[in-house]
Amino acid sequence: MVRNPIRHLAALACVLTLAACGGGETPKTRATLASAPLPTIGDSMGVLSTKQAKQLFGAKAGASDQSPAPYGGYAKGCMAGGMELPETGPTWQAMRLSRNRNWGHPITIDYIQDLSRKVASLPGWNGLYIGDISQPRGGPMLTGHRSHQIGLDIDIWMRPATNLNLSRQARENISSISMRRSAGAFTNDQWTREHHEVLKAAASDPRVARIFVFPGAKVQMCKDEKGNRAYLRKIRPWWGHHYHFHVRLSCPPGAAGCVNQAAPGPGDGCAEAQGWVDRILNPPPPDPNAPPPKPRRELVLADLPRQCAAVLQSP
Repeated sequence: MVRNPIRHLAALACVLTLAACGGGETPKTRATLASAPLPTIGDSMGVLSTKQAKQLFGAKAGASDQSPAPYGGYAKGCMAGGMELPETGPTWQAMRLSRNRNWGHPITIDYIQDLSRKVASLPGWNGLYIGDISQPRGGPMLTGHRSHQIGLDIDIWMRPATNLNLSRQARENISSISMRRSAGAFTNDQWTREHHEVLKAAASDPRVARIFVFPGAKVQMCKDEKGNRAYLRKIRPWWGHHYHFHVRLSCPPGAAGCVNQAAPGPGDGCAEAQGWVDRILNPPPPDPNAPPPKPRRELVLADLPRQCAAVLQSP
């Protein structure tokens, strides 16, 4: 039993925010953080808030004042100490700035800059247009993605970045370009060898865990690749992803609170991608006895790693 709940909460807030405690983050305080009870968010009675996590994280306009760290998994987590990708760089522009989703782990920001420099050497590409990364503190988003929660996911537009002087307003209005036809079974006439090379460069970086792209693109790359095919293993077919491709980075070294997705299976994955295409062209008949899909429950703070409460409370 806590005899003095006010003193208990104050002490807990000191540990969790690492503020007014006379020191910075140490292994001891990190261990205390991992084992401490979850703090209250907007509830003075000591009951964990059941407010939707997307409302809590979507309300934060800036990063937490903490050391950079991803907590949890790509679809159930948050990000401490996020870094903002500059709106414009020598070989990139961040798009849809009104969303405030150009935040990521520092390793993500480095990756974007490194890849954009490589892409800028390709014919017709001056760099990259970058879509959503994460919110300032990660977490579930108010709209859109189920993933992008720990600062290690990046949407990169398929549209070649020919103009890197777009205004903020232009970046709200311009659209990417779809690369698919036949519902994603094939690439269309907008697809070029340079798109192949962009995806190859993106997947060849050892920081990358996988890349999601529509099935027809993966099959086309399998047909066209005549050299080293090892990188193809990381390129995975998935629904949508024809206006952009989605890069997912592995958890950074030493990020104990980060949960990697299981690695792709062995081989180049080309037979699997062809299977996706076959099912698009010849879909199986619907099962009249299949139960209707259950609606997804919105995540609340209690669903996320306990460190996420401190990420929200941090200045």
